[in-house]
Amino acid sequence: MGDDLTQPQTVFERRGEIQIVDVREQSEWDAGRIEGSVLIPLNELMAGAGQDLDTERPVVAVCRVGTRSELAKLMFQARGFDAHNMAGGLEAWDGSGLPLSTPDGQPGRVA
Repeated sequence: MGDDLTQPQTVFERRGEIQIVDVREQSEWDAGRIEGSVLIPLNELMAGAGQDLDTERPVVAVCRVGTRSELAKLMFQARGFDAHNMAGGLEAWDGSGLPLSTPDGQPGRVA
């Protein structure tokens, strides 16, 4: 696993084998998200949500710019996960030309 799971391109390439956890709020998620990611808002994660995730698979936490997801990464590490924070968040993902989607399947945007 020499690949850097903090980089948007690596996260995109390995999205089938990792767990992408979006720690933004519902309204941000609805506007645009990484296809296949799971929404667990940071406050819910801090309150104990996310216990159903697979501890055997790496977790990559994402938010808009990487601040909330840094806290989420630390929380996941404390719970025994191989956890990473995607650098630059969804702004970096979008800036790299990687796709975002919405619940109805339309192209998404960073909110």
